[in-house]
Amino acid sequence: MKALKTYLKRMKSNDKIPPRLPLIKILWSFIGSFVAIFLVANLSRLNSFEMLDNLFLVTSFGASAVLVFGAPQADYSQPRNLLGGHILSAIIGISVYEFLPFDITVLAAVAVSLSVVAMHLTRTLHPPGGATALMGIIGSSDVHNLGYTFVITPITIGCLLILLVGLVVNNLSANPLRQYPKFWF
Repeated sequence: MKALKTYLKRMKSNDKIPPRLPLIKILWSFIGSFVAIFLVANLSRLNSFEMLDNLFLVTSFGASAVLVFGAPQADYSQPRNLLGGHILSAIIGISVYEFLPFDITVLAAVAVSLSVVAMHLTRTLHPPGGATALMGIIGSSDVHNLGYTFVITPITIGCLLILLVGLVVNNLSANPLRQYPKFWF
């Protein structure tokens, strides 16, 4: 009983919610994420994916936009993590789909889990990478037919667009704490 009590006590918060960011920082986050996702969505349109695939791709990159523009100083937001996390996870997702003969539920779990391990080992942890690995499994036949081309387009090109917009927009701010990136490689 004591062990359970101690365990449950760990779930009690020890801190208060941080204050809201100043409106100017929120505005910069809006501008960057809008431009980046607009460009990525239009890139997806150029590929002849089904609409459902476009939504998944934008979802994966939408989470990246939250990190790059909403928390540009976070380790997960840095170029190494953005590019490495998505690219490794895309390779893993496609490979798992191509080479393992299991049910889709097992493939999904394996792809995401292997992506987490690979990102940890390479110090490229980027949470949206898990969604990218999952896309390699649950995507339509259009995604599956791309095979490893999926890693190049739309994944790498989409990440490069987000990175480019991140470099431009985050460094337009006069606030030195918004400088991006914090590190490259």
